[in-house]
Amino acid sequence: MVSFSVRRFLKFWLPVLAWMIFIFIGSTDLLSAEHTSRFIGPFLRWLAPGISDATVASIQLVVRKGAHLTEYAILAALLSRALRLIQQQVGRAFLVSFLIAAVYAVLDEFHQSFVASRTGSPWDVLIDCAGALAGVLIYWRAIRNRKSKI
Repeated sequence: MVSFSVRRFLKFWLPVLAWMIFIFIGSTDLLSAEHTSRFIGPFLRWLAPGISDATVASIQLVVRKGAHLTEYAILAALLSRALRLIQQQVGRAFLVSFLIAAVYAVLDEFHQSFVASRTGSPWDVLIDCAGALAGVLIYWRAIRNRKSKI
C-alpha cells in the first residue's frame, strides 16, 4: 500500500484534475467553433490574404480536431504518471489510464450535447480515444527510454 501524502497528491494528481477542468471548460461555449473561428480565421487571412473561405474552414476543422487529440493525449499521459504510483503492473496502469480518459471523453461529449453552441459527437470520442492511446504510448516510450539510460 502506498502512503498518501499531500505532497504526492499535489505533484501527481493535481495536474490530472487541473487538466480535466481545462477540458471541461473547453467544452463550454467559451471554446466553441464560433468563438475559436474568431481567432483562427483572421490569423489565417493575415498569414495568407488570398485564402479561400473553404480553406479556412478546412484548416479550422483540422486545428479543432488536433486539439481534441492533443488534450486527451496529455490527459492520458498525466493519468499514466499518477497511476504508476499505485499500480505495480505498468501495463495495468496504462490500460486504466486509457480507460479513464476514454470514459471522460464520452462524458465530455455528453456534456457538450447540452451546450447550445456545441454538439456531442461519437467521432470526437474516437479522436479523443486515439489521442489517449497516443498519450499512453508516448509516456510509456518516455519512461522506457529513461530507464534504458540509467
